[in-house]
Amino acid sequence: MKVLMVITSHDQLGNTGRKTGFWLEELAAPYFIFRDSGAEITLASPKGGRPPLDPKSNEPEFRTDLTLRFEADAAAEAQLDTTVRLDSVKQEDFDTVFYPGGHGPMWDLAEDKDSVKLIESFLAAGKTVAVVCHSTGALRHVKTPDGKPLVQGKEVTGFTNGEEEDVGLTKVVPFLVEDEMLKLGAVFSKTANWGVHVVTDGLLITGQNPHSSGPAAQALLAALKGEPLARAS
Repeated sequence: MKVLMVITSHDQLGNTGRKTGFWLEELAAPYFIFRDSGAEITLASPKGGRPPLDPKSNEPEFRTDLTLRFEADAAAEAQLDTTVRLDSVKQEDFDTVFYPGGHGPMWDLAEDKDSVKLIESFLAAGKTVAVVCHSTGALRHVKTPDGKPLVQGKEVTGFTNGEEEDVGLTKVVPFLVEDEMLKLGAVFSKTANWGVHVVTDGLLITGQNPHSSGPAAQALLAALKGEPLARAS
């Protein structure tokens, strides 16, 4: 099984002067779920090379056994140092794609034409796509073959307005994931702030927040193995 993971290259938190990037748990938890299942993982990012880590995601309160395992794993760190450029990957080479979040994707992956085309090509090939947290925003320009928004009429989740308010970045992000999905005609599903929530609708799997990244990866593995999935957890 070959899994592509697409990580942000964006490191500026709007005009705050603070750094952002990918959220460590959202990379580490799925990474080890995939690797421990025997999958071959490729990491990609728009700029290639070492993607920026959101420094907040490595503060003590956000560390987990899997984030610590990732940092202690030489092979994982070597892969992270050498992500391939997003414009060089093709869906034909992979069975599925997973997008970890963090605030970074709101600025680059949400607008990246290579990312949009890549997601569309996976879906056109009948392959499952999974996104979590702010990476649900990477779906905003993805269209169906007949030109409609991919998420129109689909049940999705992602970082909620309430969660964005909790972290004090409602006025900093370029758009709110929940509002954007609703504007595009999605059925936005959510649980309590910071609760685990994963939704599967057809070939699309979405997770609400960092704690949902591991469960979303489990749902993706189950889909690849043809196991029946609950619509939400």
